[in-house]
Amino acid sequence: MRNFHFIGICGTAMGSVAAAMQAKGYRITGSDENVYPPMSTFLESQGVTITPGYKAENIPADAEVIVIGNAISRGNEEAEAALDRKLLYVSLPEVLKEHFLRGKRNLVVAGTHGKTTTSSMLAWLLKSAGVDPSHMIGGIPKNLGKGAIFTDSEFTVLEGDEYDTAFFDKRSKFLHYLPEVVVINNIEFDHADIYNNIDEIKLTFSRLLKVVPRNGIAFVNGDDANCLDVIKDAPAPVQTVGFANNCDIQITDIDYQSGFSAFTLAGERYQIPMTGEFNVRNAAMAACAAKFSGFSVEQIRDGLASFDGIARRQELKGEVNGIKVIDDFAHHPTAIKLAVQSLRQKYPDSRLWVVFEPRSNTTRRKVFQNELADCLSAADLAVVSAVPDPEKFAADDRLDPALLIETVAASGTPAWHGQDVDHIIDIISAEAQSGDAIAILSNGGFGGIHNKLLERLKQIQLAAK
Repeated sequence: MRNFHFIGICGTAMGSVAAAMQAKGYRITGSDENVYPPMSTFLESQGVTITPGYKAENIPADAEVIVIGNAISRGNEEAEAALDRKLLYVSLPEVLKEHFLRGKRNLVVAGTHGKTTTSSMLAWLLKSAGVDPSHMIGGIPKNLGKGAIFTDSEFTVLEGDEYDTAFFDKRSKFLHYLPEVVVINNIEFDHADIYNNIDEIKLTFSRLLKVVPRNGIAFVNGDDANCLDVIKDAPAPVQTVGFANNCDIQITDIDYQSGFSAFTLAGERYQIPMTGEFNVRNAAMAACAAKFSGFSVEQIRDGLASFDGIARRQELKGEVNGIKVIDDFAHHPTAIKLAVQSLRQKYPDSRLWVVFEPRSNTTRRKVFQNELADCLSAADLAVVSAVPDPEKFAADDRLDPALLIETVAASGTPAWHGQDVDHIIDIISAEAQSGDAIAILSNGGFGGIHNKLLERLKQIQLAAK
């Protein structure tokens, strides 16, 4: 079968795989309701035909396989046409499995937090050691330039997502990835739109361990009670990694300096140009996976020391009049808490603002109402935006930003509820002082707030001259 049609082709993962399939000699077409650069121009440059919008007639008459993206639901005209015409349809993880992963040494990084950073570190460790691995990662590693690259290497590094695969396959994506090595950073409740409780999440991680071969291995967080639960019946080799004395591989002697962290792992000293205990753990996990895969301590040490990080992870977007504007992807309460800790280490003399957009399917719900209040209270000042698309959630299931701000303010942290981006910028520009660090936390674009805020701060600076 040579002719593939991708429904939802302009998603980062879908587009990257579609282009790689075209390069392999398949004929690829696709459609999307959001056809715009850079993905649209990239795909067109690769010879992929894209049609804007979803219509049954977009599917070529000679299409043999329909690849249906994770964002596509029943009711989509092209998905319905594929079902009506009884065409062969598959998910993106299935395409990856059969056309890119089978027969390869696949290193899968999973867990609620730290997947993107750890998988980026691991891919860079291999590349800096002279291997050119394929990788598919949910962010953009600065060392690698793209979130997804496919090569002829025997190694593939994948960020393993526990989210479901497609509307017709509710298994986690990572169950398709044929792992030789699995890393599980941590396990917490998340994705409240598809999981009802932590036990359901633990079950899917248990299933991941059941597909690790006997000649593979799983490295799991030995300090995480949920991780320790899921490894109890694992049929494959497992090693625990962490700070506790009973971990199989222990992290010790951490030294935090401005802008970097040093630590000892299994008797070897490493350094990373990042701060925070969670980044030390991420680096330790990446180092363990690389060591098992045949790379030397020296190669791992050099790779970690030269890791440049990831776009949208504590990324400094600009500074005006001593006020730093920082972008971060954190949106789960634990990730926010860890980001605040790390930013305090990085900017110890700054007043730390946390500006949070509750945008994910989980944080728009009230399930984390109390936990969000706790982590935002750790900032010096906090701003919470309105819930995007609130009508999608019943009032008794929806996060209450006003109550959240009231709770944070009661803890002693000055806090504001911003009705929209302009209102938030008004609040910050009226209160910010030279030396402040303003961390903007969202898993989306947040209405372009970063550049808009920097522009407002520049206007204020010019007016003061």
